Amino acid sequence: MTAPRAASWSFREEDSERIRVVLQDFLRDAGGRTALLVDRAGQMLVTVGEPPTFDPTAFASLTAADFSANDQLARLLGEPEFGALFHQGERESLYLADIARRVILVVLFDNRTTLGLVKLRMKAAVSDLTAIFTEMFARGPDQVKHVDSSFLGEAEDELDKLFGS
Repeated sequence: MTAPRAASWSFREEDSERIRVVLQDFLRDAGGRTALLVDRAGQMLVTVGEPPTFDPTAFASLTAADFSANDQLARLLGEPEFGALFHQGERESLYLADIARRVILVVLFDNRTTLGLVKLRMKAAVSDLTAIFTEMFARGPDQVKHVDSSFLGEAEDELDKLFGS
């Protein structure tokens, strides 16, 4: 099964709220610091919890590359994929999990919690997020609403004034 392209789905306000609730509950229950959702193309989708102290754009790109490289390693070993990855540092660690073959959930945690607790709580979060994203993918992109041409003209005039054109 191939994953939907980014252009074939979109977030609605209610999707965003459901996702945030799942991630906030997960962080509270697992003792994690930050949860991030990154799409497989390397775009940051959502950040919940403590704000990251690093460049989120670079992090998202590296996360997608990491997951892609590990998919190739899995295939070399005869596995279809690795559904989760773990990177342990001296003080900070990352646990990454696949969501609906299109999105990567990343949790940042430190020595205040354990890998076991993160993994245990991750199962429910992955299940809930997979259900949400599967619904979004099935729904497809939202229809673009017609924009009144007079509004576009006014907006264009305001932009010209702003940028001195």
